[in-house]
Parts: sequence; structure tokens; C-alpha cells
Amino acid sequence: MRLTIVIPAYNEEAAIAQIITRCLKAEPMICSSAAVDSVQVIVVSDGSTDRTAKIARGYPQVRLIEFPENRGYGAAIKRGFAEGRGELVAFLDADGTCDPRFFGLLCDALVREGADIAVGSRMGSDSRMPRVRRLGNTVFALLLGALSNRAVSDTASGMRVLRREALELLYPLPDGLNFTPAMSAQALLDDRISIIELPMKYEERVGRSKLSVVKDGLRFFGAIMEAVLVWRPSRLFVSGGLLFGLLALLLIMGPAEEYLRQRIVREGMIYRLLFCSLLMTLAATLLSVSLVAERLSRSLLGRRGAQSFVESMLSKLLSWRGLMVVGSGLMLIAFVLVGPGLLEYAMTRHVTLHWSRIVLGGAAVFCAAQMAIGAALAHMAQVCIRRQAHREAAGAKAQQECSPFKRQAESGEKPEPVGDEHVLV
Repeated sequence: MRLTIVIPAYNEEAAIAQIITRCLKAEPMICSSAAVDSVQVIVVSDGSTDRTAKIARGYPQVRLIEFPENRGYGAAIKRGFAEGRGELVAFLDADGTCDPRFFGLLCDALVREGADIAVGSRMGSDSRMPRVRRLGNTVFALLLGALSNRAVSDTASGMRVLRREALELLYPLPDGLNFTPAMSAQALLDDRISIIELPMKYEERVGRSKLSVVKDGLRFFGAIMEAVLVWRPSRLFVSGGLLFGLLALLLIMGPAEEYLRQRIVREGMIYRLLFCSLLMTLAATLLSVSLVAERLSRSLLGRRGAQSFVESMLSKLLSWRGLMVVGSGLMLIAFVLVGPGLLEYAMTRHVTLHWSRIVLGGAAVFCAAQMAIGAALAHMAQVCIRRQAHREAAGAKAQQECSPFKRQAESGEKPEPVGDEHVLV
């Protein structure tokens, strides 16, 4: 088994010679401590304008790939993966923060555990990561763990080993510095990919860091959210729906308590109740959309496995039976609140109904309508998915049935006679 190590480098003339030398010297240790026969080192100069490429060119054992202009950290790594010949592919930063000898432990753990990705975690006690970046990594790890139900401590580690066949499941990945958190999110959210972590030593970098805490932190957050939206959309939408619903419940408790005690809702409460009405509508919208998005994600990405508890509950809630029960209850609430006003208007052509009844009744109607729309869309998505699966199965069956005749035509064999005629292909 061969290991390809990719070193993406952008203006790293102060550190590139050191990291290349350390990688070459680490090869015997990597091969002795893991199921690796040989190590290939590839340096990708990502549009460097300093002496990075010139220095790397002085190492004949190393393959150098030069980009004419800066294309990004992730683009450099992906190009190195594509050009490498190893069954295992790895990368580490060119800034001297990671010890290449640690690849031996990562490869050994990857093969021994049968994992797809092995990550060196910089969050251990033997790490000199700046506090701001450590805090950011902790926040991202907690967020991704909560949304994926799988845990890693370092979502943006720049030292990893992967099986080459795992790349097909991970791609596409971004070209920028958000390459690593996007990979972590993709791996944790896709049940087909297994990922393990090992704590590693992390030193201060050589030269100036190109990472912007705010700008790249937002990109990291966006990469994680995008992966969650694609692979586990229900968790994102349901979390938002429950948050809005809980906030609406908390805000409405004050006016409800006042009404139960004094049988009156003060005029000053109108803005609170209007805001509660908006939050209730948003909650119903997000809960309805979540089931549609989850079914589309399962179909388009080929996800398998049983439904999650949340998805199962939403399926029951937005089924026709659930919709009849909940929708009828909401419409009944709306009728109790607004019905007397409608009757009064029909008889006297004017309304004295209090505004709070109209606000809450309207919110109940909007929620029921949104649930009905969500149920209709979810049903439509399910029908389309079934039809597509039926077409694919029919196409595969037809191809299998005609394959013997295709083989005969390709080999030049004469078709077997059927009755008095020949079957022509």
C-alpha cells in the first residue's frame, strides 16, 4: 500500500524546505509503523510569488506541481490527490506546525480500524494553537456534533489520511481554506463514511498565517451549514421551527396569564401578539419544509437506512390522517376565536370583536394552511421518488434482458433461430 502526501504551499519560502526535508526523513518511520510500502511527496505551489517553487524544485525526490495563479488551499490538495499514485492519500500544511512522522500512526489507525479518514486533532494538551482559533474550533465541533450526532474535536485539522476510494463519496469539496471543515461535515453527515481522530502535537507556524479569524471563520460556518442543509436538512429546519415555536410560546404566556386573571388583553400587547403570530407561522413553515427537504435529500443522494425519530414524527404529523387531526384542531381554534365576529358582521355589518382574537385566529389558519401545503409537497416528492425508482428498475431489467443479444452482436455470433425466423438485434 502506497501513501501520497500532498503539501499545499502558497508563499511558504520560509518553511517549505524544512517541511519537505522532514517528510522525506519520516518515510522509514511511516513505513515501519504502518501498512505502507512507500511514500510519495507532492508539493503544490498555489500561485506562489516568492521562492517556494524554486526551493521545492531543488528536491528531485519530490514531485512539484505549479499553479500559475492562486487557486486556493482546497484546489491545491485536490490536484495533488489527482496526480498522486497512492492508495492512501494525505495532506499536511507547509507551515511546519505538524510532524510528518505522525502519518505513521494515522495510517496504522486507519488500516487497523477499517476507517475511511484519520484526522490528527490539534485540540489536545500538547498543542500550541492560539486561543482564538482553539475557541473557534471548539464551537464548530460542538455545532457539527449536535447536528450530525457524531463527534470530532477538530473540524479544521490540516493533517489527515484518507482512503482514495473515499474521495468519490466526499467530492465535491470547496477550493478555499474551508476545504477541511467541509470535508469533516461531509464525513460526519454521511453514514457511509467512517472517521477517526488521534491527538497530535501542534507547533507554532513558521512565517505569517494566511488565516483570517473572522472572514475564514464565517466561511467555515457556511461550509458546515451547507453540508447539513444537503445531508440532514430536517435537523436544520426542525431546529429552527422548534426554536421559533418555543419563543412564540414564551412570549404569549404573559398575555395568556393576564387574560385568564382579568379577562382582558391590554392594547399595548398588540405588538407582542403580532410577533407571536409571525413566529408561529415561521415555525409551521420550517416544520413543513423539513420533511420535503429530507425526502429529496434521501432520493438525490442515495441515502439509505431507517428514518430518524424526527423524520418519523414529521411523516406522521404531515400524513393525511395527521393533517386532518391537527389541521382540524387549528381550524376549530380559529373558528372559536373569530367565529363570533364573523356572525356579528353577517348580522349587523360591523365588528366589535377584540383585535387579539383576530390575530391569534389568523395565525391558526396560516399554520393549518402551511401544514396542508407541506403535506401536499411531501406527498408529491414521495410520488416522484417512487416513479423515478420504478423507471430505473425497469430500465435495468430491460438492459439485463437484452444483454445476451448485445453480446452476440458484439462477438459476431449468429442469432439463434426462433421458430422459422431469426431474432435480429
